[in-house]
Amino acid sequence: MDLRAELLKSIWYAFTALDVEKSGKVSKSQLKVLSHNLYTVLCIPHDPVALEEHFRDDDDGPVSSQGYMPYLNKYILDKVEEGAFVKENFDELCWTLTAKKNYKPDRNGNSVVSHQDAFKLWCLFNFLSEDKYPLVMVPDEVEYLLKKICTAMNVELNSCELDDYLSQEPQGQGGLTVWQFLDMVNSGRFLRGIEQEAVSMAIEEVYQEVIEDSFPHPVFDPSVSRAQGYLWKKGQLRRNWSERWFTLKPSVLSYYMSEERKEKKGSITLDKHCCVEVLPDRDGKRCMFCVKTSSRTYEMSASDTRQRQEWTLAIQTAIRLQAEGKKSLHKDLKQKRREQREQREQRKAAKEEETQRLKQLQEEKERKLQELELLKEAQRQAEILLQEEEQRRRQQHEEMQRTLEIQLREAEQARASMQAEMVLKEAEAERQRKRILELEDMQERLQEALQQEVKARQDEEAVRYAQARLLAEEEEKLKQLMKLKEEQEEYIIKTQREKQVLKQEMENKNKCLEEAQKQLEEVRVNRQRVDQDVMAAQRKLRQASTNVKHWNVQMNRLMHPIGPGDKRTNVSGGGFTGYQALLSQRDSSLK
Repeated sequence: MDLRAELLKSIWYAFTALDVEKSGKVSKSQLKVLSHNLYTVLCIPHDPVALEEHFRDDDDGPVSSQGYMPYLNKYILDKVEEGAFVKENFDELCWTLTAKKNYKPDRNGNSVVSHQDAFKLWCLFNFLSEDKYPLVMVPDEVEYLLKKICTAMNVELNSCELDDYLSQEPQGQGGLTVWQFLDMVNSGRFLRGIEQEAVSMAIEEVYQEVIEDSFPHPVFDPSVSRAQGYLWKKGQLRRNWSERWFTLKPSVLSYYMSEERKEKKGSITLDKHCCVEVLPDRDGKRCMFCVKTSSRTYEMSASDTRQRQEWTLAIQTAIRLQAEGKKSLHKDLKQKRREQREQREQRKAAKEEETQRLKQLQEEKERKLQELELLKEAQRQAEILLQEEEQRRRQQHEEMQRTLEIQLREAEQARASMQAEMVLKEAEAERQRKRILELEDMQERLQEALQQEVKARQDEEAVRYAQARLLAEEEEKLKQLMKLKEEQEEYIIKTQREKQVLKQEMENKNKCLEEAQKQLEEVRVNRQRVDQDVMAAQRKLRQASTNVKHWNVQMNRLMHPIGPGDKRTNVSGGGFTGYQALLSQRDSSLK
């Protein structure tokens, strides 16, 4: 906690004390007086111009704490220098302002603490309170402070009674206000049977230790008094031994003529370069030790070994705090206690969260169990329905199976009949292939005849034109034969396609049986037509063969040589007549 935060806590009490109407605002005249007093106790040079300018009378009315903060920061707190003023005087000013309004001791004089002790408790409260407004002290810090006071009086604090009191006392913002704390101490509930003077000495001792940064004797045992007392010190110039009253703070070890501390004889500044060493007894002094700084060595002597050990431990702790950059032991301890409280609160919150989560999980588990019971009941109902549905399905399946068996038998019969039909179709196709082979053989023979006729035409130039006409006719007939052959091939392809269609229809059972029968009838009609065409082609081939033979005979007659003794005129006239008769016969055959 830095100096600014400490000053702000005391100023906050002074500001709230001036807020008579509790509206959160203070009149400018009162703030002007408060600022003037703060200038004085903080030893800050007065700035009358800024003071008058900022708090001049106008129609703006009172000023809130937020409105006063800019002036407070700029003209007062920013100019404060640590060590340039007496902190106790500053606290007394703020205490005087707030105590008049808020502190109400027992009018009959039965208060446990005096007005001055109440001021010191107020200072201790400000030091241990949380850094948030309004200022409160958490129960852990209340117990810590009461324990230190009771320990200073060698009295044990009744923690159970304190817990009962704190549980009954209304706590705002999670702790006690300073006025609730003072009322609790004045009630005598925890300091019952103890004289006021003992309480006052204990409060003074704790005040010196915490506020004045004095050390306990040893540092790690708060039950022992603070680090102050008489020691013998060896002088630097005269080298004589003098008894001095020493007071230890984190940064300095001061010594005075007496315990009243009116005449300060000197101080030893402690830093990380200092050290403490135990010395052997000499010069008639025992229990000696020394404090070494970077510029000088201070020799001292304690009354006994225990006192020397306590002082050396306390000084070593102060040096360690300086090396760690910490200005106050109790500030460091307060920060550690605060961190421990935060960790406890975090653990408590985590535990509560875990408890809540377990509770939710338990509720979720119960809900799941209920859902599971409902699901089991639904499952039982579903199993009953499933059994009924299964029985119904089994009956339907049996009926369907019987129907399929009947259909299968019918399909088998249809398949057998289709296979018989296919056998007949394959036999018919085989016969058609044989016929085509015969036609091809006939075509080859015709081609041979044509070649012979061409040869005869070349040999006989006289009948070349007639032979050419015959060849043209034969070629026309050959084209017809080729056309017939193509028709036969198309028919074969068509028959194969029909076979594939029939196979597909056989796989699809009896779906297209009637259509297959119709196609079969069409195939039969086509077969008869093809048979008729083939017979017509055979007749034409036979006629053509007859004509070829006839023409061969006529050609042989024409090529027969003339015998001796025949008359020329008769021969030529007869040849012409024969040739003319041959042409007329051929024309009649073509018709």
